Amino acid sequence: MKILLIGEYSRLHNSLKEGLVELNHEVLLVGDKDGFKNYDVDITIGSKIFNNSFWHPITKSIFKISGINLIALENAFRFYKVLRKLKDYDVVQLINEGVLKTYPKFEIFFIKKLLKHNKSVFLLSCGIDYISVKYAFDKNYKYSILTPLQENKKHTSYYKHILNKLKPSHKKLHQFLYKNVNGVMSSDIDYHLPHLGLDNYIGMIPNPINTNKIDFKTLTINEKVIIFHGVNTGGYIKKGNVFFDQALEIIEKKYTDKVDIIRTENIPYKEYIKLYNSCHIFLDQVYAYDQGYNALEAMSKGKVVFTGAEQQWLDYYNIKEDTIAINALPDVNDLVDKLSWLIEQPESIIKIGSNARNFIEKEHNFIKITQKYIETWSQNIS
Repeated sequence: MKILLIGEYSRLHNSLKEGLVELNHEVLLVGDKDGFKNYDVDITIGSKIFNNSFWHPITKSIFKISGINLIALENAFRFYKVLRKLKDYDVVQLINEGVLKTYPKFEIFFIKKLLKHNKSVFLLSCGIDYISVKYAFDKNYKYSILTPLQENKKHTSYYKHILNKLKPSHKKLHQFLYKNVNGVMSSDIDYHLPHLGLDNYIGMIPNPINTNKIDFKTLTINEKVIIFHGVNTGGYIKKGNVFFDQALEIIEKKYTDKVDIIRTENIPYKEYIKLYNSCHIFLDQVYAYDQGYNALEAMSKGKVVFTGAEQQWLDYYNIKEDTIAINALPDVNDLVDKLSWLIEQPESIIKIGSNARNFIEKEHNFIKITQKYIETWSQNIS
């Protein structure tokens, strides 16, 4: 098949592309590299002028005064320039409802073109979108990325871009997509739960992880346990990193001679991976039921990952608590207790790390997942 993947936020589409290429399909990946993360894409879209360090403050001022988003307009212009190349594909897959990062009316215009000139269009739910934000807003999760806002309204300005997903203009885009695409899929439990029972939902396909590109080494612990906390400051509140920071302050004092802590902020994806290679414990995020892409890659390396590992995830994969990943709760004392347990029983770190790699190979193997995508697409191409 000839396949067009649009958008990249985590490396999901890169791993899927690698699987598709290995299975002899023709693939083009179009995206904006997601800022400082700098993911690989075949064709780059997204703002280059108004989002750079010189223009960005001016762009923000213009938006504040006039409401005109120059970055969104430039995003639309840059996608329009490549649109003529995006024809005659068997499958087009959008990684998110707002994948083009422009005004909803422009998104609808471009998606109409993609629908007209390609055989099928599918939508992934693996980031903030109308359905998941509404589900969280209505407090259907016991905790979610909206929990900090629901507990403290001082975070309102931080959540503006997320709450925009509930605006009528974005809801119109959402409804247009769900009415016109061939099907909607989710990538993990956090996005699967809000979609259950919806007509156009065709199921969850776990994130593909290319373990051929990720070296696994059985963890060895000499003098100290190394803990890694990589922060994306843009997601600091919604991912619950503050709980990790507070827990690490306690752990550092409690186990001064037993731990080393590595903390980073906003570094490119490739550098980020290199920095956490030496760690034993990887702190990912708190407000989640399932693992995102960073957590899965760290698990593939055999790290003990503090992340989403809620009961719904345990039930889905039929596994026992704290044997594959550590469920990170928005509770400093709980995090300190779990970290202390691992530091005092280093043999558990080695065992869980090995279990994590085996889990990834079984449930997230990129070839197995790619085949599931192909089957799902094939069954839903009208």
